[in-house]
Amino acid sequence: MPNTPHIVRDVMTRTVAAVDREARFKEIVETMERWKVSALPVLAGWGRVVGVVSEADLLPKEEFRESDPERLEQLRRVDDVRRAEAVTAGELMTSPAHTVRADATLSQAARIMARESVKRLPVVDGQGVLRGIVSRADLLKVFLRTDDDLAEEIRRDVIGALFTAPAKDVQVTVTEGVVTLSGRLRDTSLIPVLARLVRAVEGVVDVTFDVTAPPSARPEPPVAGR
Repeated sequence: MPNTPHIVRDVMTRTVAAVDREARFKEIVETMERWKVSALPVLAGWGRVVGVVSEADLLPKEEFRESDPERLEQLRRVDDVRRAEAVTAGELMTSPAHTVRADATLSQAARIMARESVKRLPVVDGQGVLRGIVSRADLLKVFLRTDDDLAEEIRRDVIGALFTAPAKDVQVTVTEGVVTLSGRLRDTSLIPVLARLVRAVEGVVDVTFDVTAPPSARPEPPVAGR
């Protein structure tokens, strides 16, 4: 991965299995098995995403197969009871679907997944038409970047941008994604800023510092009697 992928388009899967509203229960299960996926976007005319049907939406049919739920459980799990009686994707799906745009940042996609407790998001265009899908695993691909690649970007885009003059006294080393900045830093108040900028580089696991201020930048010790 030569460059930091800043948007969903860089990591999403473009070939996506999907079903329409009228897809029958068995067809949904067969499609999931054939594509080795646990959820499918549900499409309306022209490929617009109107919902998502997942394994969790299908399981109530098996769960309630042998007996009807008690009245209290019916009230508490009304959606699951409804799905146990459903036979088409339109009846089974969760709608509206949680989606993301291809130009969204990876952080934005991760926040949607966390907030909605979903493992994947259909990627749509401005008209809601399916363009791909992005999963948790796709977002984690940034951590496959090499240490050398990370170090090069930090030197160029963080150290090089923050300091007007070449910061030759600041060394960047990366081990297993953990960045260490060492050497001399004239203004140690910049450390929090550096930490934030380095952590913003996708693929960085953590950042540590081993820097000191040069003698000329250190405050003079107090003189007795003053």
